[in-house]
Amino acid sequence: MDTHYVYILTNKSHTVLYIGRTNQLKRRLYQHKNNGIRTFTGKYNVHKLVYFETTKYVNNAIQRERQLKKWKREWKINLINGLNPDWKDLSEYV
Repeated sequence: MDTHYVYILTNKSHTVLYIGRTNQLKRRLYQHKNNGIRTFTGKYNVHKLVYFETTKYVNNAIQRERQLKKWKREWKINLINGLNPDWKDLSEYV
């Protein structure tokens, strides 16, 4: 059984938030960091993993991603602050 991830990336100044989901977070982070400026994350230098959560079920990940994308920015910031108040890059924990 796979592990599925819903994650939030940001840029250096924390002005841009990107929400995504994957079943291979380490590989996906590598792609975000190495896709150049052709993608949203490349264009805005959104490479810092500040939040992630896991689930065993892809449908739960899809639903959670959609839910978070609809949230107000303030709610997303509160979610991040609850688990990562210093907004450290969590990539090393993946």
